Amino acid sequence: QVQLVESGGGLVQAGGSLRLSCAASGSIFSSSTMGWYRQAPGKQRELVATITSGGSTNYADSVKGRFTISRDNAKNTVSLQMNSLKPEDTAVYYCRAIYYGLTYWGRGTQVTVSS
Repeated sequence: QVQLVESGGGLVQAGGSLRLSCAASGSIFSSSTMGWYRQAPGKQRELVATITSGGSTNYADSVKGRFTISRDNAKNTVSLQMNSLKPEDTAVYYCRAIYYGLTYWGRGTQVTVSS
């Protein structure tokens, strides 16, 4: 059983920074593509950033240059450093693991950016 637990969300002013972390249980982490997604009220869940097992990254255009995804396979964690936050970044942020066609989600952490 794989469990993903997000942490690090909170309230921050526009222009500020937050660092999200996702801790994964289970033995699949190092072989999984990990990702951060977000869902704002009334909107669909959208991709923020992904990182493959080999360390290749992909970002949504809206966060390029502001957010950085990283992983630590020794600690089974994936992080999202978010800088220059904007009010439109306000959402629940979810961690996702993709392992050979199987997908796992965390419960999410709220990020609120005030103007």
